[in-house]
Amino acid sequence: MRLASERGELALLLKALAFAAHKHRDQRRKDPEASPYINHPIALADVLVNEGGVTDVEVLAAALLHDTVEDTATTHQELADAFGSRVARIVAEVTDDKSLPRAERKRAQIEHAGALSPEAKLVKLADKICNLRDVAERPPASWSLERRREYFDWAKQVVDRLRGAQARLEAAFDVAHQARP
Repeated sequence: MRLASERGELALLLKALAFAAHKHRDQRRKDPEASPYINHPIALADVLVNEGGVTDVEVLAAALLHDTVEDTATTHQELADAFGSRVARIVAEVTDDKSLPRAERKRAQIEHAGALSPEAKLVKLADKICNLRDVAERPPASWSLERRREYFDWAKQVVDRLRGAQARLEAAFDVAHQARP
């Protein structure tokens, strides 16, 4: 019975990866190389497993899907139908409201970070870790030094509200934050 369960978990994870790859297929990161966007959700899942020790497949699936509602034509209902209510809920918790101005979205992330579910906090931590690493190593071509520093400062404000969620991920964030430009 355990093998069937493991196969089901792997199937869910690969389905989420394929879904995210399809949804993000025409998107590129803002780095100078314009790398494929799908590299970002894959990096989150990698950080969660290999640095955070996270093995909850639904959290990993949510990490792969975390930007689909925010950055593609994907709906919350579409995720719920395809991946279940728990995965869809985690994604919904980490999705910004793109109808708000950028400054308001950033403020809302800080304010709401502490109220996220434990699962959403893991995804949010991994997202901030990956984003800091990208901004430090391959910053968006159009970002000034000042904007990169502001991003690091803002990300720390968000993560400070997540503290207590997962020590290994918080330590990885702290190391990434030390690379502040």
